[in-house]
Amino acid sequence: MGFFPVSLQLAHRPCVVVGGGAVARRKVEGLLACEAAVTVISPRLDGELERLSRAGALRWLDREYREGDLAGAFLVIAATDDEAVQARVYAEAERDNLLLNVADVPKWCNLILPAVVRRGDLSLAVSTGGASPALAARLRRELEESYGDEYRLLLALLAGLRPLVIGRGGGHQVNCRCFKELVAADLAGWIRQGRWDLVLKHVEECIGSPEALAVVDRVKNEG
Repeated sequence: MGFFPVSLQLAHRPCVVVGGGAVARRKVEGLLACEAAVTVISPRLDGELERLSRAGALRWLDREYREGDLAGAFLVIAATDDEAVQARVYAEAERDNLLLNVADVPKWCNLILPAVVRRGDLSLAVSTGGASPALAARLRRELEESYGDEYRLLLALLAGLRPLVIGRGGGHQVNCRCFKELVAADLAGWIRQGRWDLVLKHVEECIGSPEALAVVDRVKNEG
């Protein structure tokens, strides 16, 4: 069975995690990184989840899961090894057509959570469709080594330049050509080496406006 790769906008959307251990913590951390409104259902929480609950970062229902707990949820994660609870969560989510991930039980998932590397707004995701989370984790580590913090700054730079290019009114084809010219150079390598002079020169050649050069200075200072 194939899974369709997609990025979800979870900001402020209700997401439910059933379970309070280490697996649940990792899932919750990923959801909070996307600004989701997280509810955790478990009679116990691991230390970090308890800290997040005290800080108000999540809502904690201090009890076992009950049918009806998923009402209104956008996304559900069953992060418990209790097979009976997994089956009940699956039944409710399936009945109500909810997005569901059951940790380590691919047959009950309509949503697979990929291994993710985040560099600011850049997300690099690897999924094996649930066949081998260990391989996905290994590939994620390789991506972490290949794509460092310079890509966070690169994306911030390109995001700042984009409205300036579009605002020139050159039309779609002209804009696309400029965007391709921008990324054709080794901007990430120059940023990693601290060669902002080369970045500035390249941006000046591609765009040339004082506003564009100001974006380079701002991103450099943020780095």
